[in-house]
Amino acid sequence: MSTPIPIGPPKRLIELSIDGEPVRVPEGTTLLEACRGRGIDTPTLCFLENLTPVNACRVCVVEVEGSRVLVPACSRPAEPGMVVRTDSERVRLSRKLVLELLSSSVDMALAPPVPAYLERYGAQPERFGQAAQAAAEGEHEAPDPEVATTVHQPVKVDNELYVRDYSRCILCYKCVEACGVDAQNTFAIAVAGRGFDARISTEFAVPLTESACVYCGNCIGVCPTGALMFKSEHDMRSEGTWDEEAQTTTDTICPYCGVGCTLTLHVQDNTIVKATSPMDHEVTSGHLCIKGRFGWQFVQNRSGPE
Repeated sequence: MSTPIPIGPPKRLIELSIDGEPVRVPEGTTLLEACRGRGIDTPTLCFLENLTPVNACRVCVVEVEGSRVLVPACSRPAEPGMVVRTDSERVRLSRKLVLELLSSSVDMALAPPVPAYLERYGAQPERFGQAAQAAAEGEHEAPDPEVATTVHQPVKVDNELYVRDYSRCILCYKCVEACGVDAQNTFAIAVAGRGFDARISTEFAVPLTESACVYCGNCIGVCPTGALMFKSEHDMRSEGTWDEEAQTTTDTICPYCGVGCTLTLHVQDNTIVKATSPMDHEVTSGHLCIKGRFGWQFVQNRSGPE
């Protein structure tokens, strides 16, 4: 006799107002989910569906009537009777300033949604430094300290799997969450320092090769700006051969064990250039181990056994 699967009571629906329109959502729904359900394009950088929201970037803020401050839509639960405004003058000004501050100190050239966000809100990062704006536009010039203070620093290449370019890091905490309880439970990295000196670091700032890192690469999978990147991609970008428009993707099952993780292989010029996993996959939720994410090089060995 099969054991019945316990099913919890259905969630009650609550009603609120978003941009003047009545909305009904299940209890526990976040404002971001409610907005997206209405087709409202709410910008996000630090939010990802498979990670716990940490409210770091603040580009998703919305205005809630009666609230003293703007609230992060990614984590604020909807409440009965809420009156929410997603595109008020106050919201637009806040998002604009956040985007300007981030883009003026960090190279955002590899953050796909940012150019559209800058245009939508009329953001002008050059107000806080011409050199940083040049980097954000892809010129990649070293920032002049007389013009603007940035987080520019050399790229860290200390292993054959992935590289760290913290001049692109916006401290979204995604890598820390993925390395911690949300995925890997390795806790190899955390945020060190305060204020402008805040940075992602290993414990006691030891080299990555001497840290607790198990090279699962889940931090790469969640990074929104390219601060963490497959070494294969980094090398190809350096050579000028990386071309996402020429790449195809194929889903397959990881061959290394019986868990059944789905791999999405990214192929360019008949060569695998990286492997990811769908975030909505019931087994992986987008996360992989070192074998699944990096163990595909044997496919490229076409010489056969000697």
